[in-house]
Amino acid sequence: MFELFNPNWRVPFMKLSRVTLVLSAIALVISIALLVRPGLNFALDFTGGSVVELHFDQPADPGAIRAVLQQAGYEGAQVQSFGTARDVLIRIRPEQEQDQAGDADPTVATGGLRQSAGELIQTALANAGMESELRRNEYVGPQIGQELAEDGVVAAIFVIAGMMIYVAVRFEWRFGLASVAGEIHDVLLTLGFLALIGSEFDLPAMAAVLAVAGYSINDKIVIFDRIREMFRTTRKLTPEETIDVACSTTLSRTVITGVTTLLAVGALYLFGGVALKSFSVTLIFGIIVGMYSSVFFAAPVLGRIGVTKQDLMPKMRDETELARRP
Repeated sequence: MFELFNPNWRVPFMKLSRVTLVLSAIALVISIALLVRPGLNFALDFTGGSVVELHFDQPADPGAIRAVLQQAGYEGAQVQSFGTARDVLIRIRPEQEQDQAGDADPTVATGGLRQSAGELIQTALANAGMESELRRNEYVGPQIGQELAEDGVVAAIFVIAGMMIYVAVRFEWRFGLASVAGEIHDVLLTLGFLALIGSEFDLPAMAAVLAVAGYSINDKIVIFDRIREMFRTTRKLTPEETIDVACSTTLSRTVITGVTTLLAVGALYLFGGVALKSFSVTLIFGIIVGMYSSVFFAAPVLGRIGVTKQDLMPKMRDETELARRP
């Protein structure tokens, strides 16, 4: 097996944790502050709004369409190619639609469709010399967006709780606590990064956050499994030294897996188009944070909790628990 780092090289992760845990705590505080203000830039998937599909006779330039819409007062409108170069999908927020429609009744349509937004956008583009055919004009209510946001929070809670239970059952409850601490660390830092750069938080971004949680726990399980193995097979090493050796011997695997995953996600970012931007950006940052937290946060937290060889040996664990009782 190819080793990027010398497996006999021991990195003092537990000593470095005096610095890395403080840095992580500072980053967590900053991320929480960013989530409070300015907060996530929720996309139409969560805020509601109108979706307009237009068909052009010639290949359309989303950048030029976006510039025309911005001049017409549709700030932050999402414009992307849809299917072919001649089909364009435009998303606008509900308050923008109301501002542009004026006193017009926003529900003038049948079947829940709002024609005013599509017609106004079509007219603005026609005035700029971009003739188009209105193919679709749908409205997503704020209530539906709120339900999606609530479902996303529930999904994230169930994912983290399920991972904690799995790790606690497979290893030991202290490993479960350390894994959840790492998951919360990775998810909060990823969300804070999205709030910092102002990237729109849509359904693909939410899926990427859940994917980050899954990727991160996978890496942590590999390291925890190595820690458990070394606790059971070594006799002369202290718990801190055992964690250092375990993290050092799996460091090559952690970095190589992360880099190869980043290459694939980087290709999505470069060639996946606008629709996958939020997904790929979220994954790129989350994978980097996950690699860092596996060896510099979750493993040191496990050591700080106080896991020992006795906790992982069934017979010795029972005797230790009896000795701990008052």
